[in-house]
Amino acid sequence: IFSCMKRFLYLLSFFAISVYAEGKLAFSNEVYQIGKMKQGETRHIVLDGKNTGDATVLLETAMTQGVGGSDFKFPKKIMPGESFKVEFNLSTAYAEGFITHTIVLVSTNGDAYTATLEGEVMPEFIFSEQLLDAGYYSPGEKREWVFYVWKPDSSKPSLKLSKDASKDFKASFTPVMLNTEKLDDIREGGKTPGIKVTLSTKGISQANTLAGQKSLRRIVGFESATNANAQPEILVIGYWK
Repeated sequence: IFSCMKRFLYLLSFFAISVYAEGKLAFSNEVYQIGKMKQGETRHIVLDGKNTGDATVLLETAMTQGVGGSDFKFPKKIMPGESFKVEFNLSTAYAEGFITHTIVLVSTNGDAYTATLEGEVMPEFIFSEQLLDAGYYSPGEKREWVFYVWKPDSSKPSLKLSKDASKDFKASFTPVMLNTEKLDDIREGGKTPGIKVTLSTKGISQANTLAGQKSLRRIVGFESATNANAQPEILVIGYWK
């Protein structure tokens, strides 16, 4: 009886250890600082970590909760105590200013492991306005906005509407000299080369708008003539009549 009981307790102990064995992936840093990047730059990012748990972790996918991450490479199987690396490319084509990316690893049983990237994207252009109000808008109505664009290094800017933006908008670009001393009061007549942009609608379509959706939101993309990888954007907002 004693022998049977001992064997039973051993099996019970083994079963408990098996049930509560858990893999746990820990990145070397909770926050990775990537410093400054130019808009349009693509940087190869490598994150490292270790399985600090007592069970193997099987990974299903890796992703970034932000725009610009691609070509993820990661191990499918990470044994207890084993180190690992996650590699991917980060593009800043559509980003500017301070950025935060959450990197997520998802295991086959649904567990998620995260790390954070922080950095700053130096813009290709500075826009005097990046949020344009269309007000209450009916499909096909005309709207027009005027704003200014210049470069942070005060060199001569050159840009055009993106192909997608040209479906709903048109723009004219006039070279001007700007006074950029006060960002909330950009005026012509200064020493900084700039562009006066007159943006108008061709008549925004309500196509692809969800049924019952009240808000209007359209991204207007631009392309740089000197940096093909930079894709700066502004936003038009409003409400459908």
